[in-house]
Amino acid sequence: MTGSRVEVRRGTYHDSVTLMQVSRQAEELPGVEAAAAVAATPVNLELLARQGFAVDPAGLGPSDLVLCVRAADDAAAGQAMEQVEALLAGAGQGGTGGGAGGGPGVAPPRSLRAAARRDPGLNLAVLSVPGRHLGYEIAEALQAGLHVFCFSDGLDPATEAACKRVAAERGLLLMGPDCGTAIIDGVGLGFANAVRRGPVGVVGASGTGIQEVTCLLDAAGVGISHAVGVGGRDLSPEVGGIMTLRALELLAADDATERLVVISKPPDPGVARRVADAAAATGKPAVLAFPGLSDPPPLPPGVRFAGSLEAAAAWAVGSPAAEGAPEPHLPAPSPPEGDGSPAAETVVPVVHSPPAVTPGVIRGLFSGGTLCYEAMAVVAGVVGRVASNIPLRPEWRLADLHRSEGHTFVDFGDDAMTEGRAHPMIDPGLRNERFRREAADPATGVVLLDVVLGYGAHPDPAGELGPLIDRALAERPVGLSVVVSLCGAAGDPQGLDGQAAALREAGALVTRSSAQAARLALAAAGLGAPIAPGGSGGHAGGRR
Repeated sequence: MTGSRVEVRRGTYHDSVTLMQVSRQAEELPGVEAAAAVAATPVNLELLARQGFAVDPAGLGPSDLVLCVRAADDAAAGQAMEQVEALLAGAGQGGTGGGAGGGPGVAPPRSLRAAARRDPGLNLAVLSVPGRHLGYEIAEALQAGLHVFCFSDGLDPATEAACKRVAAERGLLLMGPDCGTAIIDGVGLGFANAVRRGPVGVVGASGTGIQEVTCLLDAAGVGISHAVGVGGRDLSPEVGGIMTLRALELLAADDATERLVVISKPPDPGVARRVADAAAATGKPAVLAFPGLSDPPPLPPGVRFAGSLEAAAAWAVGSPAAEGAPEPHLPAPSPPEGDGSPAAETVVPVVHSPPAVTPGVIRGLFSGGTLCYEAMAVVAGVVGRVASNIPLRPEWRLADLHRSEGHTFVDFGDDAMTEGRAHPMIDPGLRNERFRREAADPATGVVLLDVVLGYGAHPDPAGELGPLIDRALAERPVGLSVVVSLCGAAGDPQGLDGQAAALREAGALVTRSSAQAARLALAAAGLGAPIAPGGSGGHAGGRR
């Protein structure tokens, strides 16, 4: 008979990565069937309920901690709870060694400005703090003369705009808030991939958008000079593209940058026009990649428009199709197929026949918001309404993000899904639980997922996802297809080839582009044209 323990600690805070690590360590203890140490956010409480833990949500909030253990019996559950408490106590004990610019026995600096005074060589602050502290820390960093990479979110648009105006006036970059990725002088910040150096400069209001474009460029043998993230709201009407314009100025003056790619989910039309004009003013060829935008802004000479990330990458590579298109809209060619090496060919093999058809709705489960948006736009162009928590149209918003409505795409990296949890590229637990439900739903014909590699991401995402895919396809061998958009570079620490091989071995269709993955999903669901022989990257999975 199993034993279960639930404890609530009010006013107790631990960061989400610590809680994720403690939960995983607890689940490895003898006799433990399930364990969770989470902040009491609505998403986490919903997940605990689905796992069978009875937690009264009354009065609980993100500043409260919930500990849950289910084990073989009551004694084992009690021992496991003691271990969870010990793990949390150990995680909360900090060291007493020296800090930045100090030696043994020197107390670490207690503020950003103190650190900058101690070491005048510092020029960048990386911020990942609770949102309520974010405005203060940004102001401190800018006052200290530091560029800022801000992974956290929590500023209202007006405050974000004010902070970015201060940064621009001081000649500084404020990358964020809500900035997932940047690569400056070859150094990755946040979630970044091991891509080669080269002539393409990237500006992105999208972390995973930057990652897919830079990885496709790397696979094609083309590198980047810099990739400047600006935060997901920079091209909103309230912020006005302040950092995008500043980044374009810096890349215009950079001799190593020969051509430019600007990436965003659909921006405000007026801001898009200003960005197009600023890109033209650099004097360098540029492409605007705004997935999901059906009506691009007027394009000055030297500026092109791409409706997908893969088309933008093809243009930046210098593909004949992109360069030779007579109209300003780029075509959507297949993504670059690699650098000609055997390794690249195993990651992006050619589909010589369409996938087997498994009729039903398409359920997209994404960790990257722009990857979700791009795939959703492709699918919606064929099927119409796609319900989502980041909908293409306001009327397509999910009424309940935990319950699908026909064709449904969910961005698990959205703020509402990450409060009190590590980002799904670090902790895929929430998406894994949703995958099990969607794959078991007889209405589902195809599950479409992204897997994003790189520094900061989960060390082995295919190792967690592969067994789930294998089990789901075994339970529905002729009724389900799984398509994976794999975003990564050959030099990433997870091992691109090995991750692709593990996903294919589990039975997934694997490709390197979110738009291409969406087209494969449509074909697998019997809703789109078959994939042309020799035309696109992917793999016919092991059970097809």
